[in-house]
Amino acid sequence: MRAPPLLLLLAVCAPPPCDAAAPTPPGWEPAADAPWCPYKVLPEGPEAGGGRLCFRSPARGFGCLAPACAVHASAGGSLRASVLRNGTVLLQWRLAPAEARRVRAFALNCSWRGAYTRFPCDRVLLGASCRDYLLTDVHDSVRYRLCLQPLPLRAAPAAAAVPEPAECVEFTAEPAAMQEIVVAMTAVGGSICVMLVVICLLVAYITENLMRPAFGRPGLRGQP
Repeated sequence: MRAPPLLLLLAVCAPPPCDAAAPTPPGWEPAADAPWCPYKVLPEGPEAGGGRLCFRSPARGFGCLAPACAVHASAGGSLRASVLRNGTVLLQWRLAPAEARRVRAFALNCSWRGAYTRFPCDRVLLGASCRDYLLTDVHDSVRYRLCLQPLPLRAAPAAAAVPEPAECVEFTAEPAAMQEIVVAMTAVGGSICVMLVVICLLVAYITENLMRPAFGRPGLRGQP
């Protein structure tokens, strides 16, 4: 039995079956048995100690959706910064499983460029299970530079482990507040212009039809 021509046409024009969703690359998110990320925000200065141990939950399944978010990646591609319009930046990184087994912690260095020099911001020491870190209160129109360096496991002095090179990413947060003000002012200005046009048309209509002198009416003197 032959299929109707319409069914054959639909079969030809139908899109191919969708491919299976690509799995998340290993290392972008912490393991399922690591529900917390331990970290320390180190004080400014050359000293490596200090800081209070804190914990944060990882950002699993995070998606950066434009235009409310923009992604900036490092040259090696293993570090990325998702810059949100609310003044926060989510930093994410990934490691190969073999590299992750040799890492004991991560050192995060933050700096931003001023008019003549660079100024340090947060220095953070993160646990080996961490794969993201959230920066808050990021200033608008400032060039930030974030560098993440994996710290190897402690080894014997004769076989000291060589530290991995740091991955760096740079970005500039857009002034979201100013953009919202400009958009609001543009919307208000457009509404005012529409109202003025409506008022002008209404005044012209009243002048033309209601306030015109009544000429040509028959006078009483013409009546018998």
